[in-house]
Amino acid sequence: MNHKIKFGNWRDILASSIISAGDLAEYFSINPVKVEKVTKLFPMLINPYYLSLIKKKGDPLWKQAVPDEKELENYDYSDDPLHEEAQAPVLNIVHRYPDRVLFLVSSRCAVYCRFCMRKRMIGGPGVTEKRLEDGINYIRQEKKIREILVSGGDPLLLENEQLENILARLHSISHVEVIRIHTRVPSALPQRVTKKLADMLKKYHPVFLNIHVNHHWEITPESKRACAILADAGIPLGSQTVFLKGVNDNAGEIKCLMRGLLSIRVRPYYIHHPDCVKGTGHFRFPVEKGMDIMKNLYGHISGMCIPQYMIDLPGGWGKVPIVPEYVEKRDKENLIVKNYQGVVCKYPNNTRRIE
Repeated sequence: MNHKIKFGNWRDILASSIISAGDLAEYFSINPVKVEKVTKLFPMLINPYYLSLIKKKGDPLWKQAVPDEKELENYDYSDDPLHEEAQAPVLNIVHRYPDRVLFLVSSRCAVYCRFCMRKRMIGGPGVTEKRLEDGINYIRQEKKIREILVSGGDPLLLENEQLENILARLHSISHVEVIRIHTRVPSALPQRVTKKLADMLKKYHPVFLNIHVNHHWEITPESKRACAILADAGIPLGSQTVFLKGVNDNAGEIKCLMRGLLSIRVRPYYIHHPDCVKGTGHFRFPVEKGMDIMKNLYGHISGMCIPQYMIDLPGGWGKVPIVPEYVEKRDKENLIVKNYQGVVCKYPNNTRRIE
């Protein structure tokens, strides 16, 4: 980099984000024409903190944040392969499962991830109060809804007062039992997490918070501090990771990342295979490779470090876990099972009475 980046208030950091090829060229040697060609279709935003974590061109964090001409390659992918818009009874609500809904409350992000599943929404209009009210009214009317997944964009980029207003209204609905917040902030803009924010969130328990983290370089002293503030407020922390070609598609990185998360009190929850989203095909690789990576976790790291490997079915049919196949054969008497070391063992598959 050509300049030392300074950090301060999270709002100022976000306001100083890199959004043009000219901005990026002040820090890295790039081809502005190629970058601008991509950003005309898929905008760029990299806040100075996240930019500071990039060590060199082409590294794992660069690939997540910096536009690439591969985003313009022609894959037979959709803007909305998971049919979120088709499953939206009102704008900003996705109702896919019987007892829970996704509630999109923000259109802002701390960094525009190049692999984003909602790439179609990047740089779009903000979420209006009318849309929020419609969403809350829908939740209030649908008595079978027990859990709300608050997402966006990033909910933690709302001001405390705005976010509290939403949480308070959700918390007041008698059939809503759990509020879950999905955010990239603790890994991408940890300065946003303050004790004041945590004190506000804990008023609306049970509140769970899932953090999006894809590489162990995103676990920094700043992100560790942010997670400590949240955990000390009694907020259970989980992680969601996306398998990304060239970023974390090897067992060594995933082991390092998952151990790192557990060390900062974040329980690995899901690792997603990348969705078939337009502009993201260069991040995908075969599911079999993901299964091999998962097999290299079992037995080698703590079970608490191992997330569920998930695919999200095109057409809005929901998430399905991909479980590594350890069962080699089944019969009436036994399962023939291969352990993490490759040793084949028998496991009794029936109930036997001992005389």
